[in-house]
Amino acid sequence: MSNLQYPDDRRYHAEHLWAKETDDGSWAIGITDFAQDQLGEVIFIDLPEVGASFKQGISCAEIESAKVVSPAIVPLSGTVVEVNEVLWDTPELVNTDPYEQGWLLRISADDPTEATLTATQYKALVEV
Repeated sequence: MSNLQYPDDRRYHAEHLWAKETDDGSWAIGITDFAQDQLGEVIFIDLPEVGASFKQGISCAEIESAKVVSPAIVPLSGTVVEVNEVLWDTPELVNTDPYEQGWLLRISADDPTEATLTATQYKALVEV
């Protein structure tokens, strides 16, 4: 049995990113516990610029681990309103706290009702 976490308070994309609506109506985006576990030790994250726009299913960032460089596939279409600058100096937060301090960016969603997965659906997808 896995010890990986999939909080119910966010929505998931099949490409291993989550989205959570914040108090100001923007959406925090980050990688899932499953993704950080698969990547191993994250050593660098290439984040987009504020103002960049992305469509759902397109890479919004690159995450480099000791093993591989992986695209971060955005779970909702939108425009970047903030990036987590702390990750420039401490990218390992993605490993140690992927759902809170290790978030990647915040977006203003074009359509918050875009199709995503629930925590239960995502867990069923990855824990085969």
